[in-house]
Formats: sequence, structure tokens, C-alpha cells
Amino acid sequence: MTLDVFTISGFAGSIAILIAYFANQTGRLASDNWHFPFINLVGSLMILASFYTAINWPSLFIEIFWIAISIFGLIRSLRRA
Repeated sequence: MTLDVFTISGFAGSIAILIAYFANQTGRLASDNWHFPFINLVGSLMILASFYTAINWPSLFIEIFWIAISIFGLIRSLRRA
């Protein structure tokens, strides 16, 4: 495995999503708080960037939907504010 900038981006994005999910599960970050979908969106985009050097079709599929759902959640959160 080559640790180029794209692979590092993918790992960082995965870590961001995991931190947001853990914070949500421990009650430190509510899912209706705009930070939650925003972190998921940024994390997913970082993972998406990692596909530049090595495509993984099932992961690409889920990331596209993760991005769409995150955008939906972010817009919904910001409309409430």
C-alpha cells in the first residue's frame, strides 16, 4: 500500500466519520446538529478523493449516497437554525 496524499486523505476522512459517529453515539453530538452532517460530508469527500489512485466500486457507491444524505442533513439542519 502506498501512502500518497490521496490514501492519507481517505484515512483522515474515515477517522472524521468515525469520530462523528462515536460522538453521536455517546451523546456528545446530536444528529440534528449541523456539525454532524458536515463532518460526514467532509469525511466522505476525503474518502472519495482517495479513489483517484485506487478505485473501489462498492465503496464509491456508498460514498456517493453518504455525500447525498449528508448534504440533505446539512441543509435540513441549517434550515432549522
